[in-house]
Amino acid sequence: MDFKVVIPARYSSVRLPGKPLREIAGRPMIQHVYERARESGADEVVIATDDKRISQTAKAFGAEICMTAAHHRSGSDRIAEVVEQLHWAADTIVVNLQGDEPTMPASLIDQVAADMQSHEPAGVTTLSAPIESHEMLFDPHVVKVVTDIEGYALYFSRAPIPWHRDEFLEGRESLPASVAFSRHIGLYAYRAGYLKQFVSWAHAPLEQAESLEQLRVLWHGGKIHVSQAVEAAGHGVDTEDDLKRVDEVLSR
Repeated sequence: MDFKVVIPARYSSVRLPGKPLREIAGRPMIQHVYERARESGADEVVIATDDKRISQTAKAFGAEICMTAAHHRSGSDRIAEVVEQLHWAADTIVVNLQGDEPTMPASLIDQVAADMQSHEPAGVTTLSAPIESHEMLFDPHVVKVVTDIEGYALYFSRAPIPWHRDEFLEGRESLPASVAFSRHIGLYAYRAGYLKQFVSWAHAPLEQAESLEQLRVLWHGGKIHVSQAVEAAGHGVDTEDDLKRVDEVLSR
């Protein structure tokens, strides 16, 4: 199976300025992300950025760079420009690996790409993992997902879904045993042609309400296939505390 990985990376970050270049275990974070991608079965890995500092750093460790416009609001928009610049065919499978995922296992990159190849109705494929605590279920920073019997997403939300009416109204703090809860892992695969179509659509009301880009796909009638991750996704980096935790992991 042939597929590409694009790593969108921007310098500005409200909570962690200069995030892609922050040092983890003696190397910039973007280098760790790039190495995770190169460990996968991808035939090409591209770092997409609008920042010369990121570009210069990435070139120094041998990465392929695509300079993109500064106005992009999301990683998907930036990747769509890469597709245009590099003239990838419409059926090319493209994995979006965020530039703040230095511990993402290569097996999950391969998994989400393989799922795209094997699920023809899907415009997007992504991954999930079980939620095993009441605290995680009710955390709005943890995105929840529910699917149909074939694994296609019905909805994504920051709220606890599905809402187990009887048990939650009783105020229980343990998870109901009768239903499985899943959190979304923000790793995506698309076909290049579908991605170009996706970024041309107006932002959907549900997407704006939840601040979840993937809801634009569902709003427009598209399908997202969700598979349970074959291993733990590791830790993303959003804060100084995240940075310290990942540094400890990768330093070992």
